[in-house]
Amino acid sequence: MKILVTNDDGIYSPGIAALARMAKKFGEVQIVAPDVEQSSMGHAVTHSRPLSYRKSPISFEGIEAFRVNGTPADCVALGAHISNITDVVLSGINMGSNLGNSMWHSGTLAAAKQAVLLGMKGIAFSTPVGKTEPDFNELQPYVERVLEILLEESGLCLFNVNLPPQPKGIKWTRQSVRFYDGKILPGIDPMGRKHYWFTITPLEPAEQGTDRWAVENGYVSITPLRLDLTNEEELKERQQKELV
Repeated sequence: MKILVTNDDGIYSPGIAALARMAKKFGEVQIVAPDVEQSSMGHAVTHSRPLSYRKSPISFEGIEAFRVNGTPADCVALGAHISNITDVVLSGINMGSNLGNSMWHSGTLAAAKQAVLLGMKGIAFSTPVGKTEPDFNELQPYVERVLEILLEESGLCLFNVNLPPQPKGIKWTRQSVRFYDGKILPGIDPMGRKHYWFTITPLEPAEQGTDRWAVENGYVSITPLRLDLTNEEELKERQQKELV
């Protein structure tokens, strides 16, 4: 099995090194990642300038690695071209959760989505971060178990995986959808210029069975996703009405 590993934190992130090391158990691994951090880039693709790639300036224990002057989605497209044949794309391990609404702007998940759009399986991995780096050695048995489960799946599958700091089990989950109180916090930079931070506060707790609930309660969350955003119930209702 040929595995492409990428992320949105950039080629220097310890998360991508950990994921690549774990992935070696399952096949031939190649790393293609952004040359700078691309967090919250979403599914942006570069179309106004050419892309280029270079050998990674750091070593990954014998794994071939490249850095790209583009987005996570760019890295998947270019990485698939470089390797010619790729079976699965693993994205992460992201330094920060990608739960619920954050799926909409996650560059980590976008890389996995791009894989599916290009005819490959895509799996995104994320974990919360605090003041210290995640303990990837503690997460390793759970990442490997998730890979054992998901790599056996047939077809063009898309999965979003979130790992708590100290997992106690694994659960299949659905996406948590919550409304937020969005706030703009103004500030002043050292030059006296105004700047703004966008922050949010959830208005309701996470529902049981969702990705956020699972991670908050110490479980690894595996959420199967699809690319089709169609609201099937709304579409069916609209189709029953005549259009003027």
